[in-house]
Amino acid sequence: MALIAVVDYDMGNLHSVCKGLEKTGAIPKVTSSAKDLEQADAIVLPGVGAFDPAVKHIRERGLEEPIKAVIASGKPFLGICLGLQILFESSEEGKEPGLGILPGKVRRFRPEPDLTIPHMGWNQLELTQPKCLLWEYLSAQPWVYFVHSYYVDPSQPEIRAATTTHGSQTVTAAIAHENLMAVQFHPEKSANVGLQILSNFVSQVREQIAA
Repeated sequence: MALIAVVDYDMGNLHSVCKGLEKTGAIPKVTSSAKDLEQADAIVLPGVGAFDPAVKHIRERGLEEPIKAVIASGKPFLGICLGLQILFESSEEGKEPGLGILPGKVRRFRPEPDLTIPHMGWNQLELTQPKCLLWEYLSAQPWVYFVHSYYVDPSQPEIRAATTTHGSQTVTAAIAHENLMAVQFHPEKSANVGLQILSNFVSQVREQIAA
């Protein structure tokens, strides 16, 4: 069984993420302990809310360096929504520096006539890394559920694993680089597609355990 540490820093609906992981057969453990991150088979960093409080809570709990260490170790890592955004260097939403694990900035959607912000609801993905293991067994343009006013703008475009379009703006919906994966949408709210994405992540974890 895959033991997955779900990082608790008071910025997310941990229950729904854990239920999704349990459905894949994994064992989720909600934690803010650096030791638990080190001992787990994989890490999930969820998040809902604002950028500055999120990175402050991460640092107040002494989790910044442990998160960086587990990613550097090659352990499978999945960020969700705000858990994607705080991996980057900065955000137009706040003043605090991000974790800086990935180069780039978090940007706000540009206002457009009839454009609703936040971007909320179901939208399709364009898979820019179609061989990314997160997308196994999915259709070419799967529907997933978004709730966000900001999106990541990576300095390295090649790490984009999927994009989505809101109004006339095409933005990053997921990134993947080696063991580090993160999505802007909510797989735990994305019905069967989201469950398949979580299952694909857990399958990678199991493969690494067995290797």
